[in-house]
Amino acid sequence: MMADGLFPKRKPLTKEDIQRLRETLPKKVEIDSQGTKITGKDEEVTDVAPILESQSEEISVPLSAEEITAFQIYASMLKEKNKVMNLTAVDDDKGIAMKHFIDSLTICPYIREEEKRANSSKKLTFVDVGTGAGFPGLPVKISCPELSVTLMDSLEKRLKFLDEVIERLGLKDCTTVHSRAEDAGRNKKHRERYDIVTARAVAKLSVLAEYCLPLVKVGGVFLAMKAHSEEEEAEGAKAVALLGGTIEKTDTFKLPGTDMERTIIVVRKIRPTPARFPRKAGTPSKTPIV
Repeated sequence: MMADGLFPKRKPLTKEDIQRLRETLPKKVEIDSQGTKITGKDEEVTDVAPILESQSEEISVPLSAEEITAFQIYASMLKEKNKVMNLTAVDDDKGIAMKHFIDSLTICPYIREEEKRANSSKKLTFVDVGTGAGFPGLPVKISCPELSVTLMDSLEKRLKFLDEVIERLGLKDCTTVHSRAEDAGRNKKHRERYDIVTARAVAKLSVLAEYCLPLVKVGGVFLAMKAHSEEEEAEGAKAVALLGGTIEKTDTFKLPGTDMERTIIVVRKIRPTPARFPRKAGTPSKTPIV
């Protein structure tokens, strides 16, 4: 289950706050070659605010009015860009709010635990491997602005969209990196440089571990976001150990108000990853460590 008490209490949004958000937020986002323009005050609003307000409390990640505003703008930009570029199959307000935003935010309590564990004023470094349309990395950055966030993906077109979102929201210390995970894991700029590494992907744990653990500092953590994992955890244990990690805990829960099961596997990096890993691009998925 999700941890309780990891977040400072924030003033809950009232109905009046929600109405004010609806009235002041952009109704439509148009993206052109010069950047992002907010237009169309009479168009239908992208309305993820009520779901975020009600469901974020359920996962112990309360959101401020400013954060919900950022999510609203992000959702509008995502929907508009999705018309001309395949970013996500889920582009309705409820789907974006639950399957993208709330789902992404479920790792925030684990990040808060790492911040407490570090017991330092230094910013923790976080990388989202295979970020796609920005999940979970951008929602995490909106909710945890103190993190130094890197969004990594192999498709440059997706990263250009994310750069537009980052600029529009005014996010600081949030950057994109165009790279495959296997290449980044052999690059000294990224190898064992991050306190927290995550991936929200359909790949098996043994594959994700080879993508992600080479990027984690010794003492840092890899948070694997899975839909289900019982068999995968057993199958991936050898790969995790070989790559320098140990499975610290596994939490399984359902997204609030749904029957969608989610699992977060917490893998602690306890020793350096052997130099031969990760293997060359494409090999981990074709021949996983068993």
